[in-house]
Amino acid sequence: MTIPASFIQELIARADVVEIVGRYVQLKKTGANFSGLCPFHSEKSPSFSVSPTKQFYHCFGCGVHGNAIGFLMEHAGMGFVEAVHDLAGQYGLQVPEDDASPEERARAAGQRQKQATLTEVLEKAGDAYRKHLRDSDTAVNYLKGRGVSGEVARQFGIGYAPPGWRTLASVFPEYDNPLLAESGLVITGEDGEDKRYDRFRDRVMFPIRNVKGECIGFGGRVLGDEKPKYLNSPETPVFSKGRELYGLFEARAALRDKGYVLVTEGYMDVVALAQLGFPNAVATLGTACTPEHVQKLFRFTDSVVFSFDGDGAGRRAARKALDGALPFATDVRSIKFLFLPAEHDPDSFIREHGAEAFSRFVGEATPLSRFMLDAARDGCDLGTAEGRARMTSNVRPLWTAMPDGALKRQLLEEIAGLVQLGSQALTDLWKPAAPPRRGSPPPQAMDDGPPMPDGDWEPSWSPDYGPGESGGSGGGDGGGKRPFKKKWEKGQWEKGSRWGRDKSAADSAPRGRSLPIGRSDVAVRLLLSNTSAWEALSQEMHGILCDLPGMHGQLFAWLDSQVHEHGAQPWAALREGMRELPFEALANKVMTGPDGAPIDAGADPAAAEAAAELRNVLDYILDDHLKAQETEAIAAAGTDPGAIDRYRALQARRRELQLRLSPARNTS
Repeated sequence: MTIPASFIQELIARADVVEIVGRYVQLKKTGANFSGLCPFHSEKSPSFSVSPTKQFYHCFGCGVHGNAIGFLMEHAGMGFVEAVHDLAGQYGLQVPEDDASPEERARAAGQRQKQATLTEVLEKAGDAYRKHLRDSDTAVNYLKGRGVSGEVARQFGIGYAPPGWRTLASVFPEYDNPLLAESGLVITGEDGEDKRYDRFRDRVMFPIRNVKGECIGFGGRVLGDEKPKYLNSPETPVFSKGRELYGLFEARAALRDKGYVLVTEGYMDVVALAQLGFPNAVATLGTACTPEHVQKLFRFTDSVVFSFDGDGAGRRAARKALDGALPFATDVRSIKFLFLPAEHDPDSFIREHGAEAFSRFVGEATPLSRFMLDAARDGCDLGTAEGRARMTSNVRPLWTAMPDGALKRQLLEEIAGLVQLGSQALTDLWKPAAPPRRGSPPPQAMDDGPPMPDGDWEPSWSPDYGPGESGGSGGGDGGGKRPFKKKWEKGQWEKGSRWGRDKSAADSAPRGRSLPIGRSDVAVRLLLSNTSAWEALSQEMHGILCDLPGMHGQLFAWLDSQVHEHGAQPWAALREGMRELPFEALANKVMTGPDGAPIDAGADPAAAEAAAELRNVLDYILDDHLKAQETEAIAAAGTDPGAIDRYRALQARRRELQLRLSPARNTS
């Protein structure tokens, strides 16, 4: 739902950034400001400053800065919409949803209340489990035998569920409360209430927390060899195994300190690694690693190492993790796979060989590119044409799933060498046959050309041009509309894709070439066509796009929340989700072709061209943003001593950006 900008401004004005930051960082009053150790990088002396008058935080060591909403996004890995809702909840404010019907608002409010209530129930059960642990010598001795200290047990909130069938009845006097079953704590039989009993019995209990630290479920491990060894909470309104990771809340600071996250297979791996000097470990919850898991991890770090046993089960788990990681394998991220000897898990390996040996193993882990090629060639005899053809078939969906970039293009060359095909031949082989466009002339008419319509054909879609944006020479999204005219030539519509050309160049475009549409429209079209590209963008670019004026900013803010909650989605799903939202018309406009037919976002064979086009248009949007900041810095120079330094830094960034944009301008 769209959140009014006025409410966001009111929320920032009401929120106390010192209070918000102080919940996570120990702050000390230093003059007019507060200071402490930066939570975003490792330091021994405080360089992190929070200003109560400016409602702003800034680290002089690593340069991170922002307001209360920005802190929740950076520190807790929240999306913009989630951070706004979380901050509003802390101050008892209701987030207005102007475009929601009364029924939708009531339903959303009920859902939020249900989630809060379930979390309270789970927190109360967690407190009870921790008390039971202190009274159970058997459970304490089990943890000591696994090398878990009391400090680490407290850090992870570990508890114990006694063996009784209805132990929670002493914690919840209303044992028949439906919330106990809905939270997954109690199982209700089909024959009536007399069959109601605790789900977790005689197990060490590991609370599962979301990124805000709220208990959303549990994992229980038996003390002996009974089956199942691990038992997780079921899917509930607050818990989904496919999206949550055990230990992520506890590991957040360590991820920034260590520079990478270690993904393991079990709760005890995470706890043991934290005990042995690797607090940057997380674990999946009894399920294969999903794209949602990987997406969430990349909100906290740019480097992921999957750690699996070296046996067949570990290899199969790694293969599934590869599928989940490929859509996020951009040029600026590192994804590796660590395979321990078959007889070891991370806990046993470190205890036998030491932390230093384990660190070397991590450094020598298999890169995603190598593991992908190994997986594709498995069982293929590359000495025969049949084996090479089989590998070509195996590797195609893996390579296609990757975002465009230098890594993907290098892999194309390597794959082509392995299967003894040229890279262009391989690309042609993999390129899907383009479906005939609706309204295209029959093939036999192509030689002589179809009849020319009288005059210029003016389609129903007319992209918005903001001030200075006719032809893409300036920024902004406001202003009126300019007719988008195209001419028919040999049955093909030729689209302009150079977003730096000026108006005169666009107006003098040759017959058959269209005027380029507005930059923001192009960014909308490309990102709605490939939502996985949103996650590859920097946090800065997320903010710039979400702050665009008018419907464009609202659409990008909504897209950010959708990608955060549901991962990458096809255009068809997004279209259904934005029905009756104020930016629905904008989205439908840019996702409709000149012939009135919807753009087939999933069948575009020119993925590399689309990625290059996206990088190009975002660079121009960034340039406009930096130019506006330069103007602000100059205006503030008289009263702000740091304004000149900011202006020089912005100038340096723009010079680097201009060098990158020069080739695009030269080919316009």
